[in-house]
Amino acid sequence: MGRSRRTIPEELLLLALDPTTGTTAQPQSLDLGLAGAQLVELALAGRIAPDGDRIAVVVPRPTGDPTLDCALELLRRRGAPVRAVHWIGGPRLGLRQTYLSHLERCGMVHAVEGQMCGVLPTTRYQATDTAISREIRARLDSAIRTGVPPDPRTAALAALAHAVGLGKHLYPGNEGRSSRSRLRDLIRHDPMGGLVAHAVMDVQNGAAAQPRRGPASAARPAPAAREPAGRVPMQPHHGHGSMVRAAVH
Repeated sequence: MGRSRRTIPEELLLLALDPTTGTTAQPQSLDLGLAGAQLVELALAGRIAPDGDRIAVVVPRPTGDPTLDCALELLRRRGAPVRAVHWIGGPRLGLRQTYLSHLERCGMVHAVEGQMCGVLPTTRYQATDTAISREIRARLDSAIRTGVPPDPRTAALAALAHAVGLGKHLYPGNEGRSSRSRLRDLIRHDPMGGLVAHAVMDVQNGAAAQPRRGPASAARPAPAAREPAGRVPMQPHHGHGSMVRAAVH
């Protein structure tokens, strides 16, 4: 896998970097989303495939991306297919920092050391090319605005952005309500992205211990007061300023 194409975990993290507040949006759920994004990227690379609600390694050959290959090797060592909720809900300590460091090595962000309250050391990240973040956001905006089914990468990115709660960050307030709803609906356009997005939401809702019973259970109504817990039935598979700074939490 060459570096000409950004991976979905990289794009998800770039979306989460807030250029106004200098923080990472939805930090508690972002690690889950990054773990899910790794699964989608490995599926797009032909290394893994869904098996019901489980993930099976079909080609254990490395991709050339060290962070993805680490996940692929861990999946390979499992032997049998693993449920997506169990994989995503496993220990994910430091995954955000791993990807922030990865983005720095790739030249997408620049680390800036500092102090909080003049005492606590902090590391913030400045975008080296804000056009990248704008292009990622523009793809989501276009898919939401036009209603045209997006490509699988954009659909999966939208599904994960919804699953980790970035809709409120990207499209805030009452004026963003319809955009958040359409962002959620993009889950329908990529089966693998939908599988991992639902798994991310299941983990957040404490449902990882319960096996998915089928389409009927996937279609159960969502709690009205929570975003992004809204569930979207999975479709059957046929066939901003110049600086982006994020404090590491």
